[in-house]
Amino acid sequence: MSPTLDVAAARAQFPSLASGFVFAENAGGSQVLGACVERISDYLLHTNVQHGAGYARSLQATARVNEGKRAVAELFGAEGNGEDYVVLGPSSTQLLENLARALEKDVRPGEEIIITGEHETNATPWKHLAARTSASLRLWPHTPAPASSANSNPYAVALQLDALLPLITPNTRLVALSACSNLLGSAVDVKAVVDAVKARAQELRARKVEVCVDCVAYAPHRRMEVSKWGVEYAVCSLYKVYGPHISALYAAPSALPALSSLAHHFLPTTTSPIYKIQPGGPGYELAYACTAVPAYLRALSPSRTLAESFALIQAHEAGLVRRLVGWLEAEAQGRRGVRLVGEGVGAGERRVPTVSFVVQGRRSQDVVGVFDETGTVGIRYGHCYAYGLVERLEPKIDIDDAVVRVSLVHYNTLEEVEKIIEVLDKALDG
Repeated sequence: MSPTLDVAAARAQFPSLASGFVFAENAGGSQVLGACVERISDYLLHTNVQHGAGYARSLQATARVNEGKRAVAELFGAEGNGEDYVVLGPSSTQLLENLARALEKDVRPGEEIIITGEHETNATPWKHLAARTSASLRLWPHTPAPASSANSNPYAVALQLDALLPLITPNTRLVALSACSNLLGSAVDVKAVVDAVKARAQELRARKVEVCVDCVAYAPHRRMEVSKWGVEYAVCSLYKVYGPHISALYAAPSALPALSSLAHHFLPTTTSPIYKIQPGGPGYELAYACTAVPAYLRALSPSRTLAESFALIQAHEAGLVRRLVGWLEAEAQGRRGVRLVGEGVGAGERRVPTVSFVVQGRRSQDVVGVFDETGTVGIRYGHCYAYGLVERLEPKIDIDDAVVRVSLVHYNTLEEVEKIIEVLDKALDG
């Protein structure tokens, strides 16, 4: 008999879940492991000293932060000395803005940057870079999803490879994509994209094509494998993967020579991206707290491996998707004005439990207001920083009111989904 996720045991690791409140806005930030909180406290109480000195406390503090980087490298799936290629910072947006500035001298006028225009984390920094360097921006558009999951819904769109490859030219310099949409809830086969992009670029003899992947909405649900994917850059936010409020960027060893340093002129920059992209130190206590995250995830499976743990997470979350998305699809067919924004249950493994929808004739704000009145369930409305994506949806929707979003993770339960459906049913009755 195949193992299944022990959700009760998982929930016990999150002190905030004992309140009974249904946390259903996890795409904006997950709950924090109790072990992370303990590490933050322990660091501040016992090793809150400056790094780089020779005394024991300083050496211990430095070692603890390095442990945190190793933990993040493990989450990224970076092989070898992966911690040497991990940079920590306050947010993924800030880290990518730093990366874009470090890349500036290696981007030539007339070269092209392809963006997906989903969450602005992996779009705005490249827009800024294009403006500074006279590079061109190209958009990998969302196109109608396969018929098996679209069901004639105009908002059932997804990123598809056949819409990307014609955009690759001899001038392509960078492809910036989201591994998973924080609005549509659809995951991308990153390795297939990277392989196809690199093959096409080689065929066209492009000078250099690199891939930057936003894993922020992917990492809570699927295992990152940056070394296997062959990407040059990747970002994730630990505060959306059960950790403290800190983010991380991976830069492949092969990408380092092209990066200019943002740091002090006397700091070494030849073997690591740290000083190139991270001009100041991260929150040391937050870095140390990251050590709790992969340890927790491994403990979810009998084999104590991230691969098996994420397989169990995916199987459990698939049940949440089937119930919630299936109910919404039934309501759409029942003419209650519900329209999913993204693919339905037919998307299968592509679908994560980040579920967005609109209700025709109703403001998303008013639907969410019904949840707010309960005081027991938290969801949200709006464009969720996927501004460009919402702006391009047809038929048009109000960019500020945008969608209702329910975003679940592995510690959510089917009982919580039933509670969400109960409140939704009341909201749809108006």
